Amino acid sequence: MPSYRKLAFVASDHPGADDERRRLEQLYGTCPMEDADLIVALGGDGLMLETLHRTMGLNIPIFGMHFGSIGFLMNRFDPENLIERLSAALTTKLHPLKMEATDRSGTVHSAIAINEVSLLRQAAQAAKLEIAVDGRARMDELICDGVLVATPAGSTAYNLSAHGPIIPITASLLALTPISAFRPRRWRGALISNTARVDIRVLEADKRPVSAVADHTEFRDIERVQICEDRSIAMHLLFDADHGLDERILIEQFTP
Repeated sequence: MPSYRKLAFVASDHPGADDERRRLEQLYGTCPMEDADLIVALGGDGLMLETLHRTMGLNIPIFGMHFGSIGFLMNRFDPENLIERLSAALTTKLHPLKMEATDRSGTVHSAIAINEVSLLRQAAQAAKLEIAVDGRARMDELICDGVLVATPAGSTAYNLSAHGPIIPITASLLALTPISAFRPRRWRGALISNTARVDIRVLEADKRPVSAVADHTEFRDIERVQICEDRSIAMHLLFDADHGLDERILIEQFTP
């Protein structure tokens, strides 16, 4: 059973969250984030994603407590017995996606996505995309508002809103999901191995401009994108033992 002696606390701008952060620091002490054994994040999923990006590479586990509008990646808010909860918590390991996007000038942009990489039309014209998986063309022409590649952790976010599948957190899969596909109309996407490389080429890029977004990092006027899981980066989220992330995803699949 792990022992967390040095805690760091972060809070969202949700009303009252910063007051609770200060109260928790008085109860349990605090230290700089880079010196912590564990980070406690008070807020919603947006704060969790922000904290994961800020601490990427530090190998510090994060325990989120819901104090915002959406909290799928968060535990219930309860400031009592925090040390006991942390000691009994279950750890979920996540690997992000690496995106390399080349724009029309030939500049290559790199970014990391914990939830998803999205390609989105920039103008009134629908995007026209060619999709290859591991170097083999799988769709010669997809006319759509966009397409996304989602991790299991991100499968219940934008991917689910786009009618993509929910993926169990332990599954070695990624979701490839179209956004408002016009042609072929019946294509609903695909589940692919997390070891796969997805290459997307923008057709008629001058007429149908497309942006590429890795979580919240956007690059515009993109011609091609390469997406793969980055196994060199591991992030650790802690969840209460009675309500782990795999259980939440299972519950989501049976929720009307």
